[in-house]
Amino acid sequence: MSIEQIKIWIKAARLRTLPLSISGIVAGNALGVQDSNFSWLLFFLMLLTAIAFQIVSNFANDYGDGVKGTDNANRVGPQRVFQSGLLTRKTLKKGIVYTAVVSIFLAITLIYTAFGKDSWLYFTVFFGLAIGSVWAAISYTVGEKAYGYRGLGDLFVFIFFGMISVVGSSFLQLKVISTPSILLSLVLGLLSVAVLNLNNMRDRESDAAVGKRTFAVLLGAQGAKYYHYTLILGACGILGFFFIQQTTAFYWLTLIGLIPLLFHLAVVIQNKDPKRLDPELKKVALSTFVLSILIFISFFLS
Repeated sequence: MSIEQIKIWIKAARLRTLPLSISGIVAGNALGVQDSNFSWLLFFLMLLTAIAFQIVSNFANDYGDGVKGTDNANRVGPQRVFQSGLLTRKTLKKGIVYTAVVSIFLAITLIYTAFGKDSWLYFTVFFGLAIGSVWAAISYTVGEKAYGYRGLGDLFVFIFFGMISVVGSSFLQLKVISTPSILLSLVLGLLSVAVLNLNNMRDRESDAAVGKRTFAVLLGAQGAKYYHYTLILGACGILGFFFIQQTTAFYWLTLIGLIPLLFHLAVVIQNKDPKRLDPELKKVALSTFVLSILIFISFFLS
């Protein structure tokens, strides 16, 4: 494989989406970092697995939207590799299969490392979640019944980037489902949905034109804005409630991660040009990632 081909695959992997994909993992592991049985190996394997799932999703999204014609000249966001002809339909499909196999292999390694060979119930449950993650990654845009075209993308992002990512990673470390993990999963889930909603707000008109019925399309321009305010402010409120329940003395560190989100809301409130929402995607995604890092640090130092 040439250097140019590697660059194309890296472009298809959409590296800017990867920090958000591991934010829930970082936050979930924060809850167990002080536990005597905390495993850095497990933490590392979780990060690798989450990244692999995200790359599968990115390849599949490129493929699905490209085949359906959603990615076209009228699209506001950056050009995709299939849309621009850098990868053929057949080649990109092979990439989806290969990365899916790698992600399942990583998931099996992670599950075995966490539970060994004696906990078949846990192994079965988490293997099922791994298969579900691959299915969700591909089915978002691929196929006639792609759920991303039916206004269900937000729900699936909330479940996989929030509930499964945070609660699942916390359980892999501590072997228990706790109220703190559920609260943090709500925070990370809402912020992850906010990133998707920004994407859908940016592409609302072009999506509607090709029949992609995202939640932003269903809500309309103003409704999508109100929905966005609810997601961001809801996440901030739940995070505040979460730290009221904690004894960590460094909770104030997380406030640093909330500041960019408040400035972001001011931009969205005043925005009338969907194209100008594209930089906000990066802002919210990175803010969510930084927030998860700060949560981890606050628990690590306490």
